[in-house]
Amino acid sequence: MTEAEMKDWIDGRSYEELLRKWRFAKVGDPFFRGETGKYYSERMAKARSKTSDNGVSASKSIGW
Repeated sequence: MTEAEMKDWIDGRSYEELLRKWRFAKVGDPFFRGETGKYYSERMAKARSKTSDNGVSASKSIGW
């Protein structure tokens, strides 16, 4: 997957979907490295800030 394709994937996901990948991805996942990783974390922070409970319900839904 190219960097542009990864960014498109990121943009099409909800906060819960982003959080799920963040929590359960394997070490070294290319989504979390370099410029794409920076973009992912920025997009996730913006999505979390738009939730009514700062992402708590998404976190509880996903579990650990």
